[in-house]
Amino acid sequence: MKNEKLIEQEKRIKERMSNIKHKIIVMSGKGGVGKTTFAVNLAYSLSKEGKKVGLLDIDIHGPNVAKMLGIEGEKLYGSEEEGILPVKVGENLFVISIALVGYGEKPIIWRGPLKSGAIRQFLADVRWGNLDYLIIDSPPGTGDEPLTVAQAIPDITGAVIVATGQEVAIMDVKKSIEFAKELNMNVIGVVENMSVLICPYCHKEIDIFKKGGGEKVAEEMGVNFLGRIPFEPEIVNLSDEGKPFVSTKESLPVSKAFSDIVKKIESDLK
Repeated sequence: MKNEKLIEQEKRIKERMSNIKHKIIVMSGKGGVGKTTFAVNLAYSLSKEGKKVGLLDIDIHGPNVAKMLGIEGEKLYGSEEEGILPVKVGENLFVISIALVGYGEKPIIWRGPLKSGAIRQFLADVRWGNLDYLIIDSPPGTGDEPLTVAQAIPDITGAVIVATGQEVAIMDVKKSIEFAKELNMNVIGVVENMSVLICPYCHKEIDIFKKGGGEKVAEEMGVNFLGRIPFEPEIVNLSDEGKPFVSTKESLPVSKAFSDIVKKIESDLK
């Protein structure tokens, strides 16, 4: 039987999540595909449109969201009774990460139950308020972290799965899609990231990680293909500087491609 503390926590999670219209988890089958970059810029783009957006970083061992938003020096405040206040970025973006509670530069050596407990506490105790979107950035794979979210938020809107076009990444994307289906979680769609590099001199497309794999696996697995995002070297510098690329580089092809994907996600959810 569940103890009273767990029952009470589940009640708080249900109450917090009931005030959030769309809960989206961003997943990837493998690391290094730009999943966190996608999640950060998705959340930032939606907030720029005037939507109220929460961004929850559940990558316990490699939390990078705070760094990519330039808030790694911020701290969380609040109490157990009143709840934890997320860090505010701009007018409409509210962020939570384990990196904001003193673990930014320290390795977290936790087994599954501790990680699940921390994630559930973020869901239950953070004062998210009324949000249009909660974007959840998960670590690669189908382990404790995304499983905890899927089980703790029964009415989760769905998952966006980020991949590159190479076969190694596509193999793992299939596992992420199957993971979602096993847990009766909607797959909003697949994004093929770093699809091509557009040469700054001749403007031709160069296939770095292959092209078309994301679209192919989406078709095979019967889920939406949301689009391709080209590789943009400048994103590396912007991420290190804590600046989402959609906030400063609207003229880049990558920003146009990203904008089209965001519009497609919003349209599908309507």
